[in-house]
Amino acid sequence: MIGAEMLRIAWSGITANKLRSGLTILGMTIGVASVIVLIAVGNGSSKAVQSTIQSLGTNVLVVQASGGFRFGARASTAGTISLTKADAEALQSPSLAPDVKSASPVVDASDVSLVYDSTSFEPSSFVGTTPSYLTAHTYKIAEGASFTAEDVSKHRRVAVIGQEVVQELFGGASAVGQNMKVNGSNYEVVGVLAKKGTNGTTNEDDVVMAPITTVQDSLTGVGPIDSITVQATSESTLNAAEAEVTTILEERHRIKDTAEPGFSVLNQGSLLGPRAPPAACSPRCSARSPRSRCWSAGSA
Repeated sequence: MIGAEMLRIAWSGITANKLRSGLTILGMTIGVASVIVLIAVGNGSSKAVQSTIQSLGTNVLVVQASGGFRFGARASTAGTISLTKADAEALQSPSLAPDVKSASPVVDASDVSLVYDSTSFEPSSFVGTTPSYLTAHTYKIAEGASFTAEDVSKHRRVAVIGQEVVQELFGGASAVGQNMKVNGSNYEVVGVLAKKGTNGTTNEDDVVMAPITTVQDSLTGVGPIDSITVQATSESTLNAAEAEVTTILEERHRIKDTAEPGFSVLNQGSLLGPRAPPAACSPRCSARSPRSRCWSAGSA
């Protein structure tokens, strides 16, 4: 009876003040709808950001001399080391870095002009590296093939290009097998990358990639490299791989001040969420360092 009486009184109040009741219901409806829309937009934006990061490779580390990285990177403000191709080779040691799948040395050529027939174009990115770089950064080949390890060892002037380069330089026509001049040197296009879109302010389709040896021969000169792209064996071993990379480079370059090692390591997996605790580090990492390298993998 009490419940029925309360409902009767409530209904009487609503019907007695119809305008006020209608406005109240309208306000509540708008409020709830606004919250739902905001949540939907937020989730959509979050998924878009995650998709962009995942397109870069979530089990990837990028090693660079000196500081400048954020989001979980160990950065240096002290003396800078010089990274070399030998460093990249050392990071692929099965015994010292069991959680590293590949390590690709990278040089970035600047002020590069491409010419095909009477058309010229300046790509936003011209990268000299090894084939494993494409796999680490989830690039796919849409036409032709990637350059190979043999191309790298034999300094062959071959390249793979992005969709933007195809449009601007070749007018959208098939580019595989064509020769283009790169700052005056002939390069054969052996592959075209699948469309990848933009990553923040970077157009992933406006890129040319070639063997690092060739790029050093004709564009940048032989010397220190700009960075090393390291791919872990899986997302779950990314932090352990970071610890192993840090230890190997500190030992190779005889770093005494491990707080300021002269290089930084960007852990792209950390951009997607909380990093794993120190327990994720490998036993070798914990055992060899007086101050555990797990500091790098478990906190920043």
